[in-house]
Amino acid sequence: MKYGYRRVIGLIIIALTLMSCSDARLDGGNAAIKIQEKPKGAIDLTAAVEQVASQTMSAVVYVEVTESRIIENPFGPFENDPFFRRFFGIPRMPRRFRQEMKGLGSGMIITAQGDILTNYHVAGGATKIQVTLADGARYPAKLVGGDAKTDLAVVHIAAGKPLPCVTFGDSDATEVGEWVVAIGAPRALEKSVTQGIISAKHRTDITDKSAFQDFLQTSAAINPGNSGGPLLNLYGQVIGVNAAIASQSGGFEGIGFTIPSRMAVNVANGLLAHGKVERGSLGLSIQDMTEDAAKSVHAQTATGALIVDVVKGGPADKAGLKKNDVVIGYGDKQIPDSATLRNDVAETHAGEQVKLTIIRNGQKMEITATIGSTAETEATLAATVKQRIGAEVRLPTPKEIERYGLNQGQGVVILRLDAKGPLAEAGFEVKDMILSVDGQSVDGIDGFNSLVGALPQGKRISFTALDHRRGNTGNIFVVIR
Repeated sequence: MKYGYRRVIGLIIIALTLMSCSDARLDGGNAAIKIQEKPKGAIDLTAAVEQVASQTMSAVVYVEVTESRIIENPFGPFENDPFFRRFFGIPRMPRRFRQEMKGLGSGMIITAQGDILTNYHVAGGATKIQVTLADGARYPAKLVGGDAKTDLAVVHIAAGKPLPCVTFGDSDATEVGEWVVAIGAPRALEKSVTQGIISAKHRTDITDKSAFQDFLQTSAAINPGNSGGPLLNLYGQVIGVNAAIASQSGGFEGIGFTIPSRMAVNVANGLLAHGKVERGSLGLSIQDMTEDAAKSVHAQTATGALIVDVVKGGPADKAGLKKNDVVIGYGDKQIPDSATLRNDVAETHAGEQVKLTIIRNGQKMEITATIGSTAETEATLAATVKQRIGAEVRLPTPKEIERYGLNQGQGVVILRLDAKGPLAEAGFEVKDMILSVDGQSVDGIDGFNSLVGALPQGKRISFTALDHRRGNTGNIFVVIR
């Protein structure tokens, strides 16, 4: 007999795990991707990686993307210089060029209907997406939705037939030291399989600080091209979406990061159902505790999430939370840091009541808050921002992005100004752009409102502005109300 008893059982377990995903989308477009428990049964460790690879490979895809960006003409500053025109023969050229860039990544089929989960940095800004299946078949793909804050995106292909797909295990149940398998297309080498262990859990501050981060760290080799591919346990369940590496060389050095499956499933379901992610919100600005902060707020420990600002009229304000409160518990869960609280609130549905355990002036107490929607909190925050700086903003149009050579999502444009407000008094005009606040880059309206909402009252803050008339940039100081 070719296979031993334990190996046959292992193959059956993985096969059943994969088969269970065939009905992953319900009628009406409601997402139904679920976390599965670990199957019970022995695993033959001598053949576990082989089994996972052979049973999962058909659900892993290779993603090729084309992106378009605007770049500055390198000769632009010298175009009108007669010396350079005479001696270097610089012709008259446009100030900016459109450049097409090719990229690659991996992905995993999550519904039999052709929905594929990958990274936002792979597909989120693509103008063209091409997906290659494990059998070599190629299909054009369309973006269903993307979420930059978790670096996840869903694309769809019309294959005209049911497709094999992955199932998701519980990343919370994954243990440090557990063996894992990564599958993807590093350096465009399709169907590559690597193995390693879970090196650590709950890693933060790996990417943009405004992003939702709760990475699993792994020693399984991950290289450029692996992004968006699955990290699997030895039962063949996806426990993470490979996203980043820590490297000085640009290649794998033993430290890879993967987005945990619980976060990935929540985001994927939102993208499938609505094309976007609907998150819960408390209307708080928070930061990690430090020893100095613990002393100043009379806390006994430097763990928890320190509230640095509360949005007036938001859910936290209505519940009675205050600046300098330290949140140490959310429901029945302990809160070790600000990232944990931020993630837990985001995954809670609007309208739910949650018990928060806090420390206020050295005293432990409990407060019940009703979670609001991100949209409601953002509207409240926008009203607060308008009051503080006397302005309303909008996103730049594609024409403005091209004209000023900006990246997608960079900066905001002033839509309305209060003539006696702080921005108008500082010299801003309607249609001027704001690129950074207090040295921090502005990433969309939400990012701008969050930055301004957390600024101290009465302080002079530097705003990096772009003059809409001339296209010049400079710093302007604004006194915040």
